[in-house]
Amino acid sequence: GNLESSKISVRLLEEAQLKGDTLPVRAYCFAMATALKQNDVAQAKFYCSQIMRTENKLYNNLKVLVQLKSGLLKEVIETLEAEVEVDTPPFVKRTEFSEQVLATVREKMEEDPDLSVKLGNIYTKLQASGQITLCTLEDMLFQIPSSKKTTAKLLNQKQLGYQGVNPLWSNLFL
Repeated sequence: GNLESSKISVRLLEEAQLKGDTLPVRAYCFAMATALKQNDVAQAKFYCSQIMRTENKLYNNLKVLVQLKSGLLKEVIETLEAEVEVDTPPFVKRTEFSEQVLATVREKMEEDPDLSVKLGNIYTKLQASGQITLCTLEDMLFQIPSSKKTTAKLLNQKQLGYQGVNPLWSNLFL
């Protein structure tokens, strides 16, 4: 029933938009992820454009995928570059990118040697600043912020049969 919950979140988004409510970034991210999964790039771009705050990790990872699927390879590089070049004070958590997302980007960039080299440099910098995470997109989507809740989360996933999540998301990365 995970696709169902995605459909529900999209429906809620549409209702909220009609009412002029602002929605949590997570709701938009869910809708973006759902649209990407259905290969509806235009819809994903629309949700992407609705989000104003950009320090959200999930959002930044999805934005990269939206740009990638739209064929905007230079924009992908710019987005990643902006995160590397940003001069963050040590106490501010920098945006992390999923290894899974970056691997998808790398495959796409192989079509363009110049961009491929640029990506290599950015990847090295991201790695050096600890901005690459092994968290997958679905980890980010279903994350419970507090580390204390991790065990609870794992238990819940087993009970709720969340194993079905992966096949749904795997086609995001084709």
